[in-house]
Amino acid sequence: MKRNRWIYAAVTMMIIAMGLGSRAFSSVLPDAVNPYLGDSLWAAMIYMGCGFLFRKMKTMMTGMISLSFCFFIEISQLYHSDWIDRIRDTSLGGLVLGYGFLWSDIEAYTIGIALCAAIELLVLGIKERHKM
Repeated sequence: MKRNRWIYAAVTMMIIAMGLGSRAFSSVLPDAVNPYLGDSLWAAMIYMGCGFLFRKMKTMMTGMISLSFCFFIEISQLYHSDWIDRIRDTSLGGLVLGYGFLWSDIEAYTIGIALCAAIELLVLGIKERHKM
């Protein structure tokens, strides 16, 4: 498989916009979705970024690398030192590194990446059927 970088870049930008929107408009989102949507979209953005970087990598491997990265970032939130907490106190640092470890974030990352992988496999399956 060879991914189209333009499509992955465009979808990544859309996911970033939706993620920022999920934070800005959290008051209108359902309570059942609100705590998890931003984290699922963050993980989806990581998946799409890996798809952009690794064009020929299989979907499952892209998902595993993305999930490992997300888990690493989440586990790193257990570490607190002045230097990294100062980074986390900035807007960008907080968005990228997060603030504190939550098991629910692990679940949200898994769901976000699983959905991306499933959509990618579905789209690839549709493309393959049209080639025949």
